[in-house]
Formats: sequence, structure tokens, C-alpha cells
Amino acid sequence: MLAAVALGLVAMVSRATASPTTDGHAHVEAHVDANRDAHAARALHLWELAEVGYQEVESSNVLRQALRENGFTVKSGIAGMPTAFLAEYGSGAPVVAILAEFDALPGMSQKAQPTREPLVEGAAGHACGHHLFGAGSVAAALAVKDWLAKTDTPGTLRVYGTPAEEGGAAKAYMARDGLLDDADVALHWHPFDRNEVSYKTSLANRSAKFRFTGIPAHAAHAPERGRSALDGVEAMNFMVNLMREHVPQETRIHYVVTRGGDAPNIVPGEAEVFYYVRHPEPSVLKEIWARVVEASEGAARGTGTSVEHEIIHGVNSLLPNEALSRRAHANLERIGSFEYSAEERAFAEKLRESLDAPDLDIDSVVEVQPFALQLTSSSTDVGDVSWVVPTTGVRTATWVPGTPPHSWQAVAAGGTSIGTKGMHQAAKVLAATAVDLFLDANLVATAKREHAKRRAGKPYEPLIGTRTPPLTYRK
Repeated sequence: MLAAVALGLVAMVSRATASPTTDGHAHVEAHVDANRDAHAARALHLWELAEVGYQEVESSNVLRQALRENGFTVKSGIAGMPTAFLAEYGSGAPVVAILAEFDALPGMSQKAQPTREPLVEGAAGHACGHHLFGAGSVAAALAVKDWLAKTDTPGTLRVYGTPAEEGGAAKAYMARDGLLDDADVALHWHPFDRNEVSYKTSLANRSAKFRFTGIPAHAAHAPERGRSALDGVEAMNFMVNLMREHVPQETRIHYVVTRGGDAPNIVPGEAEVFYYVRHPEPSVLKEIWARVVEASEGAARGTGTSVEHEIIHGVNSLLPNEALSRRAHANLERIGSFEYSAEERAFAEKLRESLDAPDLDIDSVVEVQPFALQLTSSSTDVGDVSWVVPTTGVRTATWVPGTPPHSWQAVAAGGTSIGTKGMHQAAKVLAATAVDLFLDANLVATAKREHAKRRAGKPYEPLIGTRTPPLTYRK
């Protein structure tokens, strides 16, 4: 009897000393765990759909349906993008946004196995894990919504369904059109081969398709009457390649020839090259971009052709936010990662045979990387979000350690429990960080002050200009 009374007293003391934040963390993390099977099934459904940018009709529907069925109001087709959406629950301040991506990459089809074999030859695949990104963000949002409803906590929770991250810059259009102006903070995550808070800055990026027009003619009978559009493309590429010695070392320039003609015996009347140019500073990027455009114009003059270019996308560099990132890092360290099952380890060991990554141990999947500000050589349209609203992100080990993004190995692991386990960890971290933001007004205020300081004297300028979303860029 005395033991029972003592146990009761211990329970009362425990309940009395538990904080709202601790209770909130426990609630949302338990909610993610309780719905693991549904979240995993949703992610793997997106993996099978593998829809590319601005064509993610079914993928968008899957995520919107889950949110709508769980009490969110959902508005589709925002910012002129049919597959984009905004889901909302609650009212008042703070307004916490969670970003959700879901586009695949063309030509990256791969079976969920540790050896190279496309699922459908030439088809798309989730080589950057955006199926996990979208499903994981929705998993976090459903958990936070359940906690808000059951505790009657004030505030507004939003999920932004953001298509076409891979070269379509959907978030930049949302930011340009003011859809994030009244948000207080934004959270995101991304699949990766290790666990870390992405307290980073990134490369600003602008892309365009340069279309050359020449004069077609018989390449043998009347070559003097032709002017080759392909010559224009090749001359441009040659001049831009010469530029590489004379640009800041952080610059990245890449291109693919997307049209080079139809037959060797016809002087090409039309040709096209697709360029990406990147640099950490948007202002420097604009200077380098102007030189690339001038190279295209010089190439046209030199080959007797004409050229025009269409901006496809443009994204700003990430503005880091230390206050938000440190809180997310604390939640990541507390929640931790997961260990491989025997079956997952066998998969990982076999997959590792195809990777050149001798310095990364498979067991590093359980580690959380140290907190540090970094510059990443990649680009993301989350950058535009970060210029409008304080933003932070998390990365979790959804891929076998050593796996690079945009690889068939990423597609393979992303279609297995390795991917969905990492996704669930990310969902917990996002959800716990959202709880912190709803309960800690000082954290929100600190993040906003830091954001204002970083932006001081640097107005937000969308690199997409005034163009409308390129809805057919993947067709």
C-alpha cells in the first residue's frame, strides 16, 4: 500500500514538473511514431509516381488529401502553379510554415535494390529524395496540428506545397508574390547521407535556355548558303569555357546542349543550350550572368546567326539563421537517428560497393554532425524563402553514407525502409521545433531580429525577374 502511494506521489511530481514544451515534444513525436506506416506508404507512393517539375499532379493530390482529411484548409494552384498548394490550420500568431517538396528528376529511374537497374528505362526517379521531403513535412504537420488541437494552443500552422525545386524555382514565385510575407518562421528538411542541421549558406543560381536561329541548307550541296545555329551554340560554349579562368573561384557554370539539329546533312537552323550559373552572392552572380549573355550575343554575331534567351529559374542564396538552427540542432541531438536492421545493413554494404566513399563508415548513420556554419556548393529555392522569413532546415540520413544527391543510389535507398526511417526522424525534429516556436515567443523574436540584421542593406530581389512560372520546362 505504501509503495503504491509512493508511486502515485512520484507520478504527481513528474506531471507537475513536466513543461509544456516537454509534453509537446512527447506528443508530436509519439504521433509520428503511431502513424509511421501511413507516412511510409505515402512516401513510397510518391517514389513510385516519380513526377517531374510542374507535372506532379498525382503527387500533389496525395499530400493535399492527407492534409485536408486531417483538418487543414487547402488552397490549390497558388502563385500560378497548378501543383502548388497552401494548407493551413489554426489562427493568430505565430505563423509557422513548413515547406514540402515532391518533384523527381528526369532519367533517374532505379529499382529499390543495391545494384543499378532502372525501374523504367529513361523514366524519372527521386534522386534527390523529394518524395521523402514532401511526405515527411506532411507527417510533421499532422503531428503538430494534432497537438495544437488537443492543447488549444494559439497560432497558425501552414504547409507550403512547393513543386519543381529542381530547376523550376517554385518557392521563388511564392516569395515574389508575397505568399510568405506574413509568416514568422519557416522550417524545411532534406534527405541526405548523414544527420545535421543545415545551418548553411548556398549558391545563388540563375538558368536560361539560349536559342540560336540560323539558316538551314544542304550541308554538302549548298553549305555556303547556310548559317549553323549549332555553330552559334558551340561558339558560345567555347567562349564561356574560356571565362572559367576569369571568374571568382566560388563560381559554378554548367550547361547541356538540348537541341543540336536533326541530321548531319542539314545545316541546323535551330539549336539550344541550357545554362546554369551559380555564385554565393546574388550581386556577383548577376555580373557573371551578364558576361554569359554577352558571350551568346558575340557567338551569334560571329556565326551569322541570331540568339535569344529565356530565363528558366533563378534562386537566391540561403540566409542562415543561428537562433532557429541551434534550436533545431538541439532537437536533432535529443531525438537522434536510427540503426540499420540486419536486412538494411546488407543492403547498405552491397550499395557501398558502387560508391567511392572510403572515409564514411556505414555506422555514421547514427551520428549527428557538429553544429557549424557552412557554405554548400548546391542551390535551392529555399534561399528565396530565407530572404523573406527566418528559415532553418534539417538533414537526416535517408541514404547510405557516402551517397551523393542526384544518383541512382539515392533513388534506391529512398525506396526502402532506410529512406522512410530517416524521414520519420526528420518529421520528429521538424515537429518538435515547431512546438518550440509556438510556445517560445522569445525564440521567434530573436530569429526575426537576426534575420533583419542579416538582410540590412540587402533588399530581396527575385532572380526570376517578372516571368511567369515555366510550367512546361520539363516537357
